[in-house]
Amino acid sequence: MQALIDAEKSGILSSGKINCVISSRKGAYALERAAGEGIETRVIARKDYESSQSFNQNLLTAILESKAELVILAGFMSVLEKFVTDAFKGRIINVHPSLIPAFSGPGFYGLKVHEEALKRGVKVTGATVHIVDEVTDGGPILIQKCVEVKEDDSPLSLQKRVMEEAEWIILPQAAQMMCNKFLEKLCL
Repeated sequence: MQALIDAEKSGILSSGKINCVISSRKGAYALERAAGEGIETRVIARKDYESSQSFNQNLLTAILESKAELVILAGFMSVLEKFVTDAFKGRIINVHPSLIPAFSGPGFYGLKVHEEALKRGVKVTGATVHIVDEVTDGGPILIQKCVEVKEDDSPLSLQKRVMEEAEWIILPQAAQMMCNKFLEKLCL
């Protein structure tokens, strides 16, 4: 979240504006950061709903009410239902902490990704920003950035380096790319 706020302030994200931050977890630090910048915040907590369908319906309603044209998933750990991805087809992006297709798909999120990378012995990992569709981590890739895996890495140290050296850089770049695409379509 902070990388996107900083990108907007610095002009890296010049074609779009963050107008709402929705979290699936009460107390998420992203909400505090957003509120501190005067950005509207909402919580649609998964645990407050009996089913994934009702959670996703309420999430979709909140996104539509925000009048968002682009949805950016950053640290959002819930899988979106097809009716949500269809409603924003080609307009939802996600940052994943590996070089997709490695260490991606159902069950691969958070530290698990880095644990598996270290277990496998890869020498390079990184992050990917991709379009979200109904297949977990399966949508078209927008940007990837590599990060070296060091011999003394732990899952936590690798996670931190991937965030700092890749995720926080390519997510704002991908957001700007998508905003530019929307503007190009408007001008045609």
